[in-house]
Order: sequence, then structure tokens, then C-alpha cells
Amino acid sequence: MSDASRLCSLIDEYLRPYTEPQAAVVSLTKENEKAILIALSKVVKEIQLWTRKIDRFSDDGKKVESPYSSACSCSCSAHSENDHCLAKIVANLVVLLTFDSQYVRHLAGNAISFVSKFLAASEGEWDRFIHFLCVCMELAIANALSYPSVTSTTEAEDSNHDSLNLYAAVNPRLKKADLSTVAGIIQVLRNILKYLKQDADDHLLEMFLDSVDSCLSNVRWDLLDEIYEGRNRGTQKSSSADASYLRNINGLEPRVMFLGMFLQLLCSLVDQLDFMEAASVSIDKHPIHLKIVNLVPKFLHWCLGKQGEYADACIPRYFRHKLLVLMIRLSSQIHLKCSILVSWLQLLYTYFQELLWQPITQPESCQDQCLEGSPFLLSVSDVEMRALHSRHIQRQAIFLFIKYSFSLISPKADNDKQCECITPNSGLTLTSDLDCCCRKEGLLALYKWFQGHLLAETFLDHELYFERCITFTSSFLQLFLHEDDMLFKMLLQLLGVPFLPEQQGKGNFQDVEEDTLFHLSNLFNPIHLFHLFLLELHYDHQVLLDYLISKDTGISCAEYLLRCLRMVCDSWCLFVEFSLDGKGINQSSYKKRKVTLGGSKVLADVMPRLVKNNETCTSVEKECKRDHQYGHKKYIAQPFEEAKECLLSLRNSVEGLHEKNLFPYNPKVLLKRLTRFQELCLKKERFF
Repeated sequence: MSDASRLCSLIDEYLRPYTEPQAAVVSLTKENEKAILIALSKVVKEIQLWTRKIDRFSDDGKKVESPYSSACSCSCSAHSENDHCLAKIVANLVVLLTFDSQYVRHLAGNAISFVSKFLAASEGEWDRFIHFLCVCMELAIANALSYPSVTSTTEAEDSNHDSLNLYAAVNPRLKKADLSTVAGIIQVLRNILKYLKQDADDHLLEMFLDSVDSCLSNVRWDLLDEIYEGRNRGTQKSSSADASYLRNINGLEPRVMFLGMFLQLLCSLVDQLDFMEAASVSIDKHPIHLKIVNLVPKFLHWCLGKQGEYADACIPRYFRHKLLVLMIRLSSQIHLKCSILVSWLQLLYTYFQELLWQPITQPESCQDQCLEGSPFLLSVSDVEMRALHSRHIQRQAIFLFIKYSFSLISPKADNDKQCECITPNSGLTLTSDLDCCCRKEGLLALYKWFQGHLLAETFLDHELYFERCITFTSSFLQLFLHEDDMLFKMLLQLLGVPFLPEQQGKGNFQDVEEDTLFHLSNLFNPIHLFHLFLLELHYDHQVLLDYLISKDTGISCAEYLLRCLRMVCDSWCLFVEFSLDGKGINQSSYKKRKVTLGGSKVLADVMPRLVKNNETCTSVEKECKRDHQYGHKKYIAQPFEEAKECLLSLRNSVEGLHEKNLFPYNPKVLLKRLTRFQELCLKKERFF
């Protein structure tokens, strides 16, 4: 007997009285609910037992037989027996997801997940099972939205009758299906995906993605616009009621559940692909990536309201967080075209504008030090709790804004064409010739963001320019220090800051481009940023060591330190001269430059930008020698001394752990860079 037939017989034995079409429409009583739960528990335990036996004897190649040796009750030929059985299994279990009892739905979902595990372990027709499950989701969505599904309208012409069998078995039982039923199927698919992650089977993952991809292609997403149109109107609530809103609000629970579950599934799909790549599993980019990318604007509209007008009203912050997580994961995995980057940059302005313009220097809540669920959080007011979560979402929004803007102005972007579609006063607008205007869109976005966060006089008062840049950068770092993984993603992103090139030609946009790149290279100068990063850690090398050995931040921290140390050694003079008050900067290297503000130009002294220099800092060191000759020792760069002590202590700690084989990975490259840094420090000391 095949595995599908054994499962079909088992499910028929226990669940047939409750899964027939006529039984599904009967109101669920307490007695029936109890009987169904008992039957489902027996089915789950039996399937778990079979799966454990397969796992135990798989190495011996033994076949585990079930006590249910009778043939499946469905009348079918031997040729199509498996498909008939799989169709009936899926139909009998999915119909339970339409019942009113949350306990029945939960246990039915578990049963489907365990069937999937059994078929995968026994090398049964797992791919057909997943395909049928996705077809059920498509049919449930079609019934919930009251439109004929693609499957139902094409089956008559389909030479492959397996889907027709499924449609005939499932569709009559899904008449009561709504979006909560769809949410239940989605939850099952997500649980199966978790199992695939543990199993790390890329072949099963490919089959899973193919089935989900087909389903996403057949769903009429446009009909959901009507359902979610105006879902937020007239529902003004205190944001402290987010939890109750997720449970029930004016009968919208199925819609909220559907959106939440679907967002979780999409994030899990993208996360799973990222996991496979991190594990060095060879897997090509799947077409489902593009489908998920195309769904992002729709989900933003459904979750956050039309044009973001209700984004900060009663909509749960969970949706905002999850949508940003999805966009972050997608943008880190695949190369987004310029047109999509521009479009998503516009989406950030539409749906997260208040977060982008929210002050960077806003103080963190004192409750940010409390663990989730801590009794200390009970005393937090609604306003404080809202601010606490708002800072987390602000980090995500700003990270995406910086990432998209940098991607648009990077050399990889197509900026060879010339066009006059953008002017400084045109605002951030989408244009028809996106390939031509991508770089300009990115520069204008950054230009406006700087204007919103920096005082206008910052650009004019050159005597305080450096100090104010340092203040802004410090506040920017402090914003991200509360989330380690996000911190290093942002720091690595900022290492790609493009510096101001030599400009030729004239024009309004030429001034904006020059100003933007100029301020960008001073606000996020990698050398200055590295100094400030160490300062925020109080020059504690133990904190750096904790970052390096952490399983969450170890790789990204090591990459950041390696790249920064290379920049420091290549630009030694700038690293040594850095001072928080600007006094340690070589004043002779200033140059006059025209800075645009409000349509007028003024001459301003500006800070020197990062310049590679492997030689000694002659101007500073000559001054040091002169002071030393007169018996005066001048400490012109206190940050350097603190940074030097921190990094050399880090080198000693890493080297000591490595010698004892206690470091979690090979730190030889890092030690080599730290040794080079030590050599430059010793070379500098000879001039004192």
C-alpha cells in the first residue's frame, strides 16, 4: 500500500463523519467539537509514530507498514490512486479550517503539517501534496472574494485530472471559506517552511517555491483593493489598543489575520532563501522574488491605508514593522532595478514620512533597557510605549532610505544619460525616463533629508560646521546602537559613501549634486564615523570583542572592522588628526567652496575629505617635534590616543583567545590588520 493510501485510510477511519460536505455546513456543537479534537489527536499521534519509525529505520532501508492495510475508500484506478488519495487527504483536513472553533482549526493545521513531514520523510509524493495545498489556498481565496478561480475555469480542458479531482473534492467544502480560512492555510504553509529550514533540503524548497509561485500568479489581487478600501476610516482608536485591534475590530478579524499571516509567510520565504545562500547552497534566484517585490506596494496600501493617510492612526505597528522587514530582506538579497528603487523610495515618503523626518536626536525611553514582558514595563504609559516602538520602526525606515538613496547614486546606477527632468525645486517625483533620472532622484532625496534634519545655518556658519556634523553623526549612531544587527548593517552601508568628485559644467542640479555629496562625505566620513563608533562604546575593547564572538553580529562586525582598519591605515593622517572640536584638523588643508542655500551662494571654509595617504602627517608631526624641542608635549588628538588603546587591547585579547583555540573563527586577517595598525602607532611615537 502506498504512503498516500495509508494516510487516506487513517484519516477516513477517524474523520469521515466530520469532513463530508453535508457535515461541514452543520453548526458545530460542544459535543462535536470535543469529538473532532479527540479524532484529530489520534490522527496526529499515529502520523507522528509512523514518522519516528521512518527516521529510526531509514539507515537500514526498512519499509514501515501501517496497521491500516485496507484499501482507500476512494474508487480509483491504480494509475491515479496516489493523486486521488492525496486530493482526499487535503480535502478532509482543509475543510476543518473552515470550522468556527479555533481549537479545531489549530489542531487541523498541525495535522496537515505532520502529514507533510511524513510524506517528506517517506519520500512519498510530497510535491503533489504541497501543490494540492496551494490549490486549496487559491480556491479558498476565490470563494472568500466571490470570484471564479483560475483552477475551476480551466479544469475541464486540463488533460491532467488530478487537480480536477481535488477541485471536485474540496470546492463544495469550501463554500464557507473566508479570509480566516485562508489565514489558516497560510499558517500551515509557514510551518512547513520552518521544517524545510531545519531540514535544509534545497530540492524540497524548490518544489515548495514552485507551488506557492503558481498560487500567487493565479490570485486576483486587484479584488482585495475593494475589501481594504477605507478599512481605517471611522475607526480612530488609541494606539494602546493595538493588541485588541489585532484580535477583533468591527468584524475585520479575518482580514487582519489574513494580512498578518501572509506577511509572515512572505518574510519567511525571503528569509529561507537568504538562509540557503548563507549556507552556501547553490540555488538560483526564483521567480517568486519578483512576485513578492510586486506585492509590496499592494500590502502597504492594504495595511497602512491609501497614501498613508491612516498610517499613524489605529493601524497596528506590527504591520509597519513587518513590511519594513520584508523590504529590507528583499533589497539585501536581489539587485533591485533603478525603477523599483525609485518607486520604493517614493513609498517610504508616502507611508513612513513622519518617521523619516522624526528628529534623530530624540532621547530614548528609559524603559528601553527593560526586557519584553518585564514587570517594569507595566508602569510605562501609552505615550512612552508608542515612542519605544516608534524608534525601532524609525531605524528600519531610515536604514531603507539610506540604502535606496546610496544605491541610486552609486557608480553602478545608469547615470550616463543626460536629461532635464529634475530641478532643485521639482521635489521627489517619479519620471518616465527612470534610467536617466535615478541618480538625480537619489541625490534629491538625500538633499531634502539633510535640509530637514540640519539647521540651515549649519551650511553657512563654517566655524561650527565640523562640530555640528559631529553632533549629527553621533546622534545618528546613538539611534542605531540599541539594535546590534541593524547597527552593523547601517555601518557597512555607510562605508559606501561616495565622495565629492571634481565637477565640471554648470546648472541648478549641478549645485545640488555637489552640495549633497559634499555634506554626505562630511556627515558620514568613514574615518570620523569609526572614531565616533569607538567613542559611543566608551573605547571599551571588551564590547568590540563581544560583537566579534556573537553569532548574530560576529561576521558583520569583523567585516566592518577589517574595512575600517584598511581605511585607517590608508588614511593615517586623517585618523590621527581627528578631534571632536575640530582643532586637530589640519587648517591649512581647508579650501573655499561655494555652498548653495535658498538660491544664493556663499563662500565657506569646509573640512577636508578622506584622502589616502600612507605617509606620515608632516604638518602635524613637525609641529609635534617643535613642541617637543621646547619641552612641551602637546596632545592634539585625544580621540586617537583612546582609539589606539582600545584597538591594541582588542588585538591582545583576540590573539590570546586564538592561541588557546577559543575564538569562534579564524581571526588571522583581523590580527594582520590590527598588527599593521600597531606598527603605524609605533612609527608615530618616534616623532615625540
